[in-house]
Amino acid sequence: MGRIMGIDYGSKKTGIAVTDPLKIIAQPLATVPTEKLYQYLVDYQKTETLEGFVVGMPSRLNGEDTHATQPVKQFIEALKEAFPTIPVFTIDERFSSSEAFNSLIASGAKKEKRANKELLDSMAASLILQTHLQSIQ
Repeated sequence: MGRIMGIDYGSKKTGIAVTDPLKIIAQPLATVPTEKLYQYLVDYQKTETLEGFVVGMPSRLNGEDTHATQPVKQFIEALKEAFPTIPVFTIDERFSSSEAFNSLIASGAKKEKRANKELLDSMAASLILQTHLQSIQ
């Protein structure tokens, strides 16, 4: 049984989350420098089977593209080329970072933990992935 990976792509850092083997729960996995993302995915694939990628697609509240939309689209094309047998899905990520921050507050995380951008990125990836899981159940 494989996992599904959620990706919150960023120009400098990318948050990553994965499902459990039963594909019920999404959990934060890591935040990696974007320039090392491809190698991270290759290495991960050596130890775990991936059945899909879910990438957060940035857009404005009115649905228009943001400055980050085109780089994400380019990343998705490169991802499809690098892993042609693994399907790639997209999810609207408009509120993933703010929801991740609010989740940290709700969990009682101290201010220094809430300021950890890497933790926020991986949590945002987890929320993106959990949204996908809810849409397919």
